[in-house]
Amino acid sequence: MTTRLKFLVVLYGIAAATAALLLTAALAALLRTIALRLGVVDRRRARPVALLGGVAVMAGTALVAAVGDWTDVAPLGPEAGRLLVAALGLAALGLAADLWTVPLAVRVCAVTAAAALTVPYDVLGLPAGLLAVAWIVFVTHAFGSLDHVDGLMGTVGVVTAFALAGCAAAEVMDGLAALLSVLAAALTGFLMHGWHPARIVPGRCGSLFAGFVLASAAVLVHSEREAGPGIAAGFALTALATADAVLVLVSRRRAGRPLLRPGPDHLGHRLRRLGLTPQGCLVVLGAAAFAAVLVGLLIDLGWAGADAAWWVAGAAAAVVAGFALRPVRDPRGARERRMARGTRETRMARQTRRVRPARPDRVPSRPSVPSPGGPTSAGRDENPYARV
Repeated sequence: MTTRLKFLVVLYGIAAATAALLLTAALAALLRTIALRLGVVDRRRARPVALLGGVAVMAGTALVAAVGDWTDVAPLGPEAGRLLVAALGLAALGLAADLWTVPLAVRVCAVTAAAALTVPYDVLGLPAGLLAVAWIVFVTHAFGSLDHVDGLMGTVGVVTAFALAGCAAAEVMDGLAALLSVLAAALTGFLMHGWHPARIVPGRCGSLFAGFVLASAAVLVHSEREAGPGIAAGFALTALATADAVLVLVSRRRAGRPLLRPGPDHLGHRLRRLGLTPQGCLVVLGAAAFAAVLVGLLIDLGWAGADAAWWVAGAAAAVVAGFALRPVRDPRGARERRMARGTRETRMARQTRRVRPARPDRVPSRPSVPSPGGPTSAGRDENPYARV
């Protein structure tokens, strides 16, 4: 590659990232107005928040990546192109789930089918390929659960996409690196409206799109590497989302609550109960995600051994164990118990209520005043204050 061609590639990368950022930011502002007028909102802290942010991320990423592939300046290639098409299909399903009710089983089946079309079985083999499909399904939905804090999914997605873009560039997978760079820029543009307090949220459309692209890219990037470093790097790159999902499942299992019913038991909720502000929670979790992603990038580049992932796994296990031992009350169950207790107390109070007897009228006492006519009569001696 000549120096001029390298310069053109770098220049296109800067232009593509800038275009994706500005386009996504503009689309997010426009879609926010449309969502509020149509009533497509999510209730957060008793205020309506627009729910079409994922459409902006999906459109900004797809349009800029398609222009680069169409002009042949940054061709995606067969793997990245197939990944983008599958992610667009999941984004459409997520948009339908934002507008109407789509069962979780349908979403899981759709992600499984999309992952099965993306995993390179010719490189991994059938057994490892099936494990990769299951891992993609788990990580995709784990990224969706990060939307419990304003801006958290976007922040984690940005650092993860940039790190995976570096890994793909190191593996000479230019099309995938370009797609991930554009996704990182689009998520950055979305964060201009999604930072706390969020004016628009990604919804299931954005979480399915971004989560699937990141999880599938992690599999594609490390498919040709050795099993040890590949698994270690892939785990470190998605450690925060994985730890949050495991914490939720373990805590709900221990408390005997339904695994799929939403509740305030995510990492952000628990940090809030420790006294952190929403911005503080976002900074802490973003820094943790950056540290884990950095370890994964160093492992992928060969600057750190696969053993470095054990530090990430140990820290994640300590956080999960520490928070899982602290019980979290289900607000729905607590509200139901308060209502039942209040009803029972009201019923008992009604049964034991006694009507007090009326108090006799008391005649105010005042000193006797002799009548001007002389001594009082016998009738007045009995009641000197009786009215005549």
